[in-house]
Amino acid sequence: MPDTARQPATVQGLDVHEADDGLVVYVVATDTVHHLNKTAGVIFGLCDGTRDSTAIATEVAELFDLGEVPLDETAACLSDLGARGLVA
Repeated sequence: MPDTARQPATVQGLDVHEADDGLVVYVVATDTVHHLNKTAGVIFGLCDGTRDSTAIATEVAELFDLGEVPLDETAACLSDLGARGLVA
């Protein structure tokens, strides 16, 4: 079940670059590199602290012209981005 109370935002200290297949995110503090596919990159880009997971999923559905709002998939991606230390 998505955590709709949380409004994730990207953390400080990230060096983000676009790639053909998504984003490359370098975390300065941990000297680690993360490769995000296009969908994860879009979700990451929507993490500005003003949207909850439902709003992010709704925007993903609109951007990718999906028939259904991907609530569970978006929540899983947000959880992964949080575990990687990219959003809080």
